[in-house]
Amino acid sequence: MAGAVPVWSVDPRTGDQREHVADEATAADVDAAVRAARDALPSLADRSARAAFLRTAAAHLEADGERIVATADAESALGAPRLTGELARTTGQLRAFADEVEDGDHLGVIIDHADPSRTPPQPDLRRYKLPLGVVAVYAASNFPLAFSVPGGDTASALAAGCPVVVKAHPDHPATSQLCAAALRSAAAEAGLAPDVVSVVHGFDAGVELVRHPLVSAAGFTGSVRGGRALFDAAAARPEPIPFHGELGSLNPVVLTPAAVAERAEQLGQGLGGSVTLGTGQFCVKPGLVLVPEGPDGDRTLDALAVTLRDTAPGHLLDARMRDAFLDGVRTRAALAKVQAPVEAGAGEEETGRTVRPGVLTLAARDLDEEHALLWEECFGPVTVAVRYGDEADIEAVLARVTGSLTATLHLGTEEAAREGGTAAALLARLTALAGRVVVNGWPTGVAVAPAQHHGGPYPATTSTSTSVGATAIERWLRPVAYQDTPEALLPPELRDGNPLGLPRRVDGTRET
Repeated sequence: MAGAVPVWSVDPRTGDQREHVADEATAADVDAAVRAARDALPSLADRSARAAFLRTAAAHLEADGERIVATADAESALGAPRLTGELARTTGQLRAFADEVEDGDHLGVIIDHADPSRTPPQPDLRRYKLPLGVVAVYAASNFPLAFSVPGGDTASALAAGCPVVVKAHPDHPATSQLCAAALRSAAAEAGLAPDVVSVVHGFDAGVELVRHPLVSAAGFTGSVRGGRALFDAAAARPEPIPFHGELGSLNPVVLTPAAVAERAEQLGQGLGGSVTLGTGQFCVKPGLVLVPEGPDGDRTLDALAVTLRDTAPGHLLDARMRDAFLDGVRTRAALAKVQAPVEAGAGEEETGRTVRPGVLTLAARDLDEEHALLWEECFGPVTVAVRYGDEADIEAVLARVTGSLTATLHLGTEEAAREGGTAAALLARLTALAGRVVVNGWPTGVAVAPAQHHGGPYPATTSTSTSVGATAIERWLRPVAYQDTPEALLPPELRDGNPLGLPRRVDGTRET
């Protein structure tokens, strides 16, 4: 098409274009995709067909897994082992949501029969949840599978009964096309309209998507700048829509004196592994670590330094992110009284396209307004270690930390077993900052489990919802209550005989 803007797959290891994948979607293309998704909405109404579709989608992804992993590695440089695990997580996630659909608990059925003896008399009320409609999903750069076309936002929205239009990430367009083809094929095999899932490419397409009047909600994983722009656009619509965005996270860590006294070397090594996992491109990478002053804290940082120096340089997802990382560590290292025991920077290979990890250190007593940049996420393999002298120092540092996805606390054996005291106070303080609090572990690695919560106060996310785990489905549902409605007119989910066998609460009693 004349004037079309090509979308290229690019190898981050070399910077070379791999293949022309598609063209950027025009406003007319976005409109057509959204309208097709809206028309496909009724095909998701049957829960059995929906669950079968999700399981079939997982099977199709696995069947084409070798090609999908190879393509994702060529576009992301994340490595086949990591991506093979990510594919397993993605297919497991789809099957887990299929189980949720069949269980029906996500519908939240509540029935309160009429009670004329109350003052005032209580009418008959029956409540459950309905799908919102077409959902726009904005794929993430750092997870080309688990947070992209077949990822958690897509899986949970489909499980809720919402068709999805995905704005593919420009870092992995070929992977996006392969995954979309697998999902659309699975939909057809399950008897659903293939347009329950579609993909568009291009920055302008993403803006058009969030503004489209038939889009009912959006899910986003990415930068603060990009996410906030889309969030504002969603709020500025004539009819604002929910925007569930994951934007940025510092993920603070506190190491207590007792913890470093017991296992300084182990903590330094573990921290180094967490900071460099995926070349520091995990959204829950520890970006700020509070380390006590003194010999034990020194031993911890020494072990961290050894781990970082022993870690081979790695590739970032694209040249833009690499440039931002190099500029970010350079600017932070130039701040007054900031030291770099291990300098993060460019790798030394001939291609010059890798980065090496590092750590920046600063004493808590030296912090001032000049150091505000240290409280902003630096995407890549670097962390900031702040040395503290007492609990007042800890509070002064944490008071500057904004909302995060995770917060981590490492305790000594005895203080972890003791009720109350400093450990309990620190745990409460960190709970105020994050959606997931980790004790004596590391935050990288987000288990897909019913109890998981992957979210946090702003700017970690723009809502209080999770994007991982069973309750992620709640983002794409809205409750509705029927009052004094004749039995024959009620949805089957709300009828007295419970013809669908759903878990529900009737007159205050839980039924299964």
